[in-house]
Amino acid sequence: MAKECNSTSCTKESCEGCPSKKPQSMLVDMNKDSKIKHVIGIVSGKGGVGKSFVTASLANQMAQKGFNVGILDADITGPSIPKMYGLQGPAQANDEGIYPMTAENGIKVMSVNLLLPQEDEPVIWRGPILANMVKQFWSDVIWGDLDYLFVDMPPGTGDVPLTVFQSLPVEGIVIVSSPQDLVKMIVRKAYKMAQMMNIKVLGVVENYSYVLCPDCGKAIKIFGESHIDEIAAELEMEVLGKMPINPLYAEAADQGAFHTVNNEYVEKAVEKLYLMGKE
Repeated sequence: MAKECNSTSCTKESCEGCPSKKPQSMLVDMNKDSKIKHVIGIVSGKGGVGKSFVTASLANQMAQKGFNVGILDADITGPSIPKMYGLQGPAQANDEGIYPMTAENGIKVMSVNLLLPQEDEPVIWRGPILANMVKQFWSDVIWGDLDYLFVDMPPGTGDVPLTVFQSLPVEGIVIVSSPQDLVKMIVRKAYKMAQMMNIKVLGVVENYSYVLCPDCGKAIKIFGESHIDEIAAELEMEVLGKMPINPLYAEAADQGAFHTVNNEYVEKAVEKLYLMGKE
């Protein structure tokens, strides 16, 4: 039997290989009735860059390819996924767990908005409570068999993203950005956090890259020139898409009809996810 460590008997040499020195896993067990193959995080260093839009776009594309897909809305204080898919709670539950709601295209969704009495009810919780809610979305929700679970993260590098990286078996992340010069720093923050947590960065998607003139079709870069290629080259990651501003996509989200959206601008990211599913 291995000798237990204590502060009086241990030296640096004698503690090498000691069981108590081995890092302990913080992963939370998923619900016993869930079987999820790939967990993909969608992250951004700041808000307002279209992270939920990218999450839902990727989920739609993978569902269209015949995969079983779910979205875990980890943006507890600013959830938007249910509204985009026209879903309203309350979600059903029993002694076995909580059942996600299903969008018209078959995507399973769990969000705090599906548990609140009113969708516009504010969530005024401190960090530890938010983090515990995300863990429960993994451990208490009956996801069933999923090929991909996309986790729509809150912006930044705070409690909830940290909890997701530590508690869920995240296989890789997609960083969402926009063309503003400020975003250079923000992308680096998200990238460095993933590195520190030993999470693979699949690549970056730039939103709001341009808008197409409805008369002549010219691309108008209303936020200025994109810097995403140089940032990606510096960090040695792949640019997985550059998305224009499309009023039709925004209209579909506002009307709860995002299940009808086929966002071709994330096709490169979809190809990468598709290959992951075939491994």
